[in-house]
Amino acid sequence: MAAENNALATITAIATLATPVLLAVLSAIGWALKTRIEASRAEHDAQQARIRELEDKLREDRITTYNALLNPFFLLFTTDASLASDPKFKNKNKNEIAINRMLSFEYRQVGFKLSLVANDEVVRAYNSLMQFFYHTDTDQRPLDQKTSNWIALMANLLLEIRRSMGNQSSKLDRWEMI
Repeated sequence: MAAENNALATITAIATLATPVLLAVLSAIGWALKTRIEASRAEHDAQQARIRELEDKLREDRITTYNALLNPFFLLFTTDASLASDPKFKNKNKNEIAINRMLSFEYRQVGFKLSLVANDEVVRAYNSLMQFFYHTDTDQRPLDQKTSNWIALMANLLLEIRRSMGNQSSKLDRWEMI
């Protein structure tokens, strides 16, 4: 019986000493895990903030590029009557002006920038539209007779631009974009 009491006393003494040590070790492990999770979360939040910042910058670049890209087309969609009051367009053919702008060095720079900042669908739609205009030299019909072709290509470009700017689930079709 005395041996049992000694064994029980020894176990109790060890448990009394081990409990605070075990609690300290478990607390340290818990603190280390909590710190690691918080650090990981902070790093993730910082990455998300950088991504949002880059996306905002890319959005600004896209808007600037898209506006420059669409500029000649605004002219094509403008009526002759509304251009008559502007001295820089007086007695000039808006179709020729628009096509000359599209063939300019500056416009080609915009096209190259587009390939860097736009998504694949916008680049493909733009390429299709530009191929149409580059081949107008071989097509002897006046531009007015080819209007439905380029308007369809233009509408597709506008729709793809709309989608690239955050309206991926747009229910509009290309004709509604015009």
